[in-house]
Amino acid sequence: MDLHLFDLNLLVALDALLRECNVTQAGNRLNLSQPAMSGALARLRSHFQDELLVSVGRRMVRTPLGDELVEPVREILLQVRGTLEARSGFDPTTSTRHLTIAASDYVIAILMADALRRVRCEAPHVTFDLRPLGPRAVEALDNAELDFLIAPASADFEAHGSEVLFEDSFTCVAWSGNRDVGATLSPEEYLNLGHVVVNVGQSPVGNDDEVYLRKTKRRRRVEISTPSFFLAPQLVVGTDRITTITTRLALKYAEILPLKLVPLPIEIPPLVELLHWHRAHNQDPAHLWFRRILKTAVAALPSADTKPAGGVPAHPRGWARDEEVLEQS
Repeated sequence: MDLHLFDLNLLVALDALLRECNVTQAGNRLNLSQPAMSGALARLRSHFQDELLVSVGRRMVRTPLGDELVEPVREILLQVRGTLEARSGFDPTTSTRHLTIAASDYVIAILMADALRRVRCEAPHVTFDLRPLGPRAVEALDNAELDFLIAPASADFEAHGSEVLFEDSFTCVAWSGNRDVGATLSPEEYLNLGHVVVNVGQSPVGNDDEVYLRKTKRRRRVEISTPSFFLAPQLVVGTDRITTITTRLALKYAEILPLKLVPLPIEIPPLVELLHWHRAHNQDPAHLWFRRILKTAVAALPSADTKPAGGVPAHPRGWARDEEVLEQS
């Protein structure tokens, strides 16, 4: 095939067609009509002298050549995009870039809120799409559908650019009226109490703290599993359950909920959060700028070793009555 005879714009259509395996959906992805995409497919078939997509029943599947082209075509487009973005420069005061970021609600709460406030001052026209972590996160990063992904170091994203963003320790959290939890807990007391555990991204084995405990042959009494770090401290209020969450999030919630924070009686390695991006964006000025924003926000985080003054925070209005009822029961 002579390159000068090939319309390079067809590579964009080829990428959409091979990934969607559906002419209409590929057209929707590119904002093109179904006849326009059918025409592009016909031209691609002529160029490659292969059907690329064939009908099997009511769906279309890739031919062997179509399968072989999926990754190379995607890589070519990503390299072109990365080159154009690096050449175009980036002025935060006027840019209208849209950045997509996947992160846990914990990271969004303690870091992203502050980072996006800083962005508002420097880049008022840059917009963001914040997405939860999930089973498609790796695929989305591979396809460069995400600009950034923030995930624990245990996740495998070796094919992409990454750097350590921050670390956090773990803390045991209980309702301030929980009479089974004092200033400290023994390992046996900790394991035997009812637990609310956080399981982000539908992992079958749980988060870092649960994975570590299983490795050390320890088992907690898991009574509630929640996909949200936000919900865990709320679910222990008014009960005799406890939860184990990151220290910075525990400190944040101790300011608004009747909670007491207790040192973990079992040493659990700190949580290490990594920032990942597709390698095609290594020199993207917008990415380099936002990574600097994140580092500035990390530097302003409270220390993970900080403890709330006075031990148990004062009750917010309305919670004291619940505790009094429990005391009388």
